[in-house]
Amino acid sequence: MDEVIERGTATFHVTPGYGVTARDLLGYSQAVRIGNRVETSGQGGWDDDLVVAEDLEQEIVRAFDNVGRTLAEAGATWADVVHVNSYHKVAPGSDAIGDEHNRIMVREFRSRLGGRAPVWTQTGVTVLGLATMRVEIRVTALVEGSA
Repeated sequence: MDEVIERGTATFHVTPGYGVTARDLLGYSQAVRIGNRVETSGQGGWDDDLVVAEDLEQEIVRAFDNVGRTLAEAGATWADVVHVNSYHKVAPGSDAIGDEHNRIMVREFRSRLGGRAPVWTQTGVTVLGLATMRVEIRVTALVEGSA
């Protein structure tokens, strides 16, 4: 665990690697835990140097991996996830996110959630935080057996 900052009942978590860079450059944490609830910031398909994968499939897989890393810093896992927001870069004027995004997202949900189906809101956007990003994922988790 790189850093935990407590503010009342909230603990803020910084993921080692890219999370430290994001905190130092942009001043935000990767996750906050309040009781048994964990909220993550948006996770992209980047490596620890914030380089985004060139291939869409690898970018989405990395984003899922980064969500997992960030959840772990706050004491949660994908098994605890109850709500997912995903943001997908689309061309201006486009009327759909696209089958390739959906195929990869659904495959990753099924492999990481063991058959559970969280609430999912999928939004098409024209820009994300880094120019090379095509997807960003943020989640809410409820850690069972903790308060």
